[in-house]
Amino acid sequence: MIPLKDNLRPRSYPFVNVSLILLNILLFVYQLGLGRDEMEAFLMLYGVIPQRFLAFTGHPFSAELWKPLITSIFLHGGWLHLLGNMLYLWVFGANVEDRWGHGKYLLFYLLCGAIGGLFHIFANPHSPVPTIGASGAVAGILGAYFIFFPLARVLTLVPIGFFLATFNIPAMLFLFLWFLLQFVNATMLAGAEMVAWWAHIGGFIFGAASAILLLLWRKILDW
Repeated sequence: MIPLKDNLRPRSYPFVNVSLILLNILLFVYQLGLGRDEMEAFLMLYGVIPQRFLAFTGHPFSAELWKPLITSIFLHGGWLHLLGNMLYLWVFGANVEDRWGHGKYLLFYLLCGAIGGLFHIFANPHSPVPTIGASGAVAGILGAYFIFFPLARVLTLVPIGFFLATFNIPAMLFLFLWFLLQFVNATMLAGAEMVAWWAHIGGFIFGAASAILLLLWRKILDW
């Protein structure tokens, strides 16, 4: 299923969301200009490597330890990887930014990516492979959208045999099926450690939990 757009319009322009998309694209273009050896060194430096993270013996609050959890979410392994993440961010991010507020949305996005990275690390503690991609952060946006706008409709492109059809699917159903697919892939797919499925799961859970806490906090303030 490929989301095309939702039926909600944010009250303010989502400039943080648009800026994140542009930044991801610009950094990917930069990656394309690197040579093979430069790219390998670049990903080893800025990607999340579970084995390296858990074997770290320096200061626990060292930037060297935690920096990759942020830098990795702005890097991608190919055009399809980039465009898939940016499409989901475009469709679902604007209204989540509107609900959080611009500054808090940026912090929320970064935290979702970092939490997703930690889920991946602890699910694959011995992996020496650098992991990159915005999908953990984007998954957090999806989790928040699931809580904030469950009754929204998502115009979705669905392959049916050799044909493509579009359907307006309730956001709650679309995102539930998306999450279920991530869980199935993480637990049943051979070689699942090569894709950060648990980063998707962790980001989504953190995003949904954060959205619930925000709604409860605002409800308390209204009492």
